[in-house]
Amino acid sequence: MQILIVAATQQEVQPLIDHFCLKEQEKDCSFFSEKVRVLITGVGMVATAYSLTKHVALHRYNLVINVGIAGAFDRNIALGTVVQIGNDCFAELGAEDGDTFLDIFSMGFIRADEFPFSNGKLIPTYTYNDLPIATAITVNKVHGATNSIKAVEQRLHPQVESMEGAAAFYVCLQEKIACAQIRAVSNYVERRNKEAWDIPLAIKNLNEKLIEIVTTN
Repeated sequence: MQILIVAATQQEVQPLIDHFCLKEQEKDCSFFSEKVRVLITGVGMVATAYSLTKHVALHRYNLVINVGIAGAFDRNIALGTVVQIGNDCFAELGAEDGDTFLDIFSMGFIRADEFPFSNGKLIPTYTYNDLPIATAITVNKVHGATNSIKAVEQRLHPQVESMEGAAAFYVCLQEKIACAQIRAVSNYVERRNKEAWDIPLAIKNLNEKLIEIVTTN
């Protein structure tokens, strides 16, 4: 199985790169071996969509896995927990009408079940039985204010958030490539409090799982 692992930053997947002694391909910000390639896209939806689309136009894969750290709304998810994303969405794609948010579906730009969406969500086509499933949102601006956190929780009921996940799903679904998303929780979604984060633990646990996946596939 040819696997592409997609990450926003090299830091998030450095242990994987080191473990498999992946060679660097500087022209497209990737690291590779015969079995796996890692693509570093840069942070955010636009960078992810651009880099991933450009890459898969030139290379064929059986599976694309978007990976990285994430913030958790759900306090029942312990820091360092590795989850697979069961569905994702573009949380900010729409318009404000006073205190009400109108998404692109309610605005009539696209039907909620129009491909690649399913009831307004983007659903991965590959899952792992041994990982807990979480509901995600993808944002340009991570949440850090009480009012906005409460509003998005009431509207979308997310458990975790990232800045890239839905973009990776969108590209893969459009290109008909099997896709998954695996995230490790590094912090809780609250007013910015870096002292409470545990990025090293999240990266460690994430990469241990990725090494296991690559080794067994």
